[in-house]
Amino acid sequence: MAFQPIVDISDGSVFAYEALVRGLDGSGAGSVISQVTPDNRFAFDQLCRRRGVELAAKLGITSRVSINFMPNAVYQPALCLGTTLAAARRHDFPIERIMFEVTEGEQIEDRPHLTNVLNEYKRQGFTTAIDDFGAGHSGLNLLAEFVPDVIKLDMELIRGIDHDRVRQSIVVNCVRLARDLKIRLIAEGIETEAEFLMLKGLGVKLMQGYLLAKPAFEALPQITFPAVAEAAPRRRRAA
Repeated sequence: MAFQPIVDISDGSVFAYEALVRGLDGSGAGSVISQVTPDNRFAFDQLCRRRGVELAAKLGITSRVSINFMPNAVYQPALCLGTTLAAARRHDFPIERIMFEVTEGEQIEDRPHLTNVLNEYKRQGFTTAIDDFGAGHSGLNLLAEFVPDVIKLDMELIRGIDHDRVRQSIVVNCVRLARDLKIRLIAEGIETEAEFLMLKGLGVKLMQGYLLAKPAFEALPQITFPAVAEAAPRRRRAA
């Protein structure tokens, strides 16, 4: 796993660290996930959960750890959580610090199954998140059926937002929607100071992207705030 922080720019704290899958040779997520098949999907999903919790405890993460899960690998939600719960107990990692993100990598054909999975995760005390909000299955239809704790805006909405009025309008209304539904909103994929400033001005407080920190392999990276971040400290080491 590599870890990338999600930062609260209002005070410079870390909201969560996302655990991003890597190969044993350090290869990226795309290369690893391309090797996942229906036959090994369940084992892979369970291994990612266990490894994410193990490393979070080893690295001393005191905020949340965000773990992507594959909905099609989850057959009985309560039973499939056994590995995660066992790892949390074994490493004394509180389950309320574990956030599960629905990934965009799979085509979801059984929407009721997905909402059942998310409801069970929330019932068990985990934080739930819809990733890539605004793309594929992760849109308003899913939100109408299940209200998560967190939504992560699709990075295609973020790219070039500083000079795109349409993207600005979409994001500002997503901020209002999240506020009305009491959902935390994260903007991911931030790469430029201009994007950072625009999102800050639109009311986005939780951000993730290379501008702030690149993923670090089995480590917590240093966070670097852009020079334009007036209210935030310039540099902050990960806690």
